Amino acid sequence: MNQGRRLNRDFFTRDVLEIAPSLPGKLLCVSGSNGITHRHMITEVEAYRGEEDEACHASRGRTSRNQIMYNRGGFIYMYFIYGMHWMLNIVTAEEGIPQAVLIRSIRGFNGPGKLTRHLKLDGSYYGEDIAESERIWVEDHGINVDIGQGKRIGINYAGSYWRDIDWRYYVR
Repeated sequence: MNQGRRLNRDFFTRDVLEIAPSLPGKLLCVSGSNGITHRHMITEVEAYRGEEDEACHASRGRTSRNQIMYNRGGFIYMYFIYGMHWMLNIVTAEEGIPQAVLIRSIRGFNGPGKLTRHLKLDGSYYGEDIAESERIWVEDHGINVDIGQGKRIGINYAGSYWRDIDWRYYVR
């Protein structure tokens, strides 16, 4: 596959609700230890929009875990859940505004834990600059996909308003 246009800092320093619906159809690129770059179509994402969003890790303020979310857009926020899964998030917005997009699925690997396991992504990616990294980045190949929208998954703790908001975007 030919290399597409790498998404730059300007792409990621916009509001998460602009970025999230535009990510399905883009390619998540990971440079393997064998020197080969693997490109996988992003097929599902979720938006998390700052301290006001009760489902967002920043809803209780800044912590050592979510510190990177307060950086400018384009950095990786990795976190470990259930003692077994790494979650891949891309920080968005301007510095001081804690927003992020959770990458839920790539083509062939449905589920955020499955995709990070397949791509061998772990805590060492926390803070990686996706706009500059040689290990991980996102490309636009001009692929047009039909985008669906629905409720975020697994956030019952957040209350009905935040649970029921349609901030999950996926390839139909």
